[in-house]
Amino acid sequence: MKNIVVLTGAGISAESGLKTFRDSNGLWEGHDVMEVATPEGFQKNPELVLEFYNQRRRQLLTVVPNAAHKALADLETHFNVDIVTQNVDDLHERGGSSNVLHLHGELLKARSVNTENEIFDCRKDILLGETCANGYQLRPHIVWFGEAVPMLENAIKITEKADCLIIIGTSMQVYPAASLIDFVSTDTPIYFVDPKPAISGDERRNLTVISENAVIGVPTLVASLIDR
Repeated sequence: MKNIVVLTGAGISAESGLKTFRDSNGLWEGHDVMEVATPEGFQKNPELVLEFYNQRRRQLLTVVPNAAHKALADLETHFNVDIVTQNVDDLHERGGSSNVLHLHGELLKARSVNTENEIFDCRKDILLGETCANGYQLRPHIVWFGEAVPMLENAIKITEKADCLIIIGTSMQVYPAASLIDFVSTDTPIYFVDPKPAISGDERRNLTVISENAVIGVPTLVASLIDR
């Protein structure tokens, strides 16, 4: 086993104290998802959307990586590790992981509304009227609902090479991210770390379910993989 691919979701970040965007009632921090996470919502009320992500960015800068993030970094000392995350935070990077692909964008980056390829580092609030050098409004570098997922093809290529797949803290209900599990070969071992796993070992061959929070389950799994 050389190549380990890790798919992560909000559950791993929540244990650092970072709130997950969407609550069980479908609201994102009290806002309808259509208001704050769609191009239409931004067009209708850009100031509201900018402030929503400004608050998330401020919160991100107050938290630190947890034991699960650090354990994944330790895994790199023994294997080729690629992390494909649905999270928009930088906790994997701060935890020490080298190869992180963000499917849904990054909260600490901004981009021009004119082009998705004009991306800037951003650790402060983005204000209405704040523009790039070409005069276009800046927006969060986040993939909103209804927008293409530009990193998906890269994520598929990474997943296809996996000798082992680890899934952490995700419901496996959000597409297209959830479809990545279908790109590993049928004999690839899969480990699913989540206190309330959405799939079971009965549903998929070579699947091992670890029904624990990430800070407990991930270090234990990493230690067992290293010791083999």
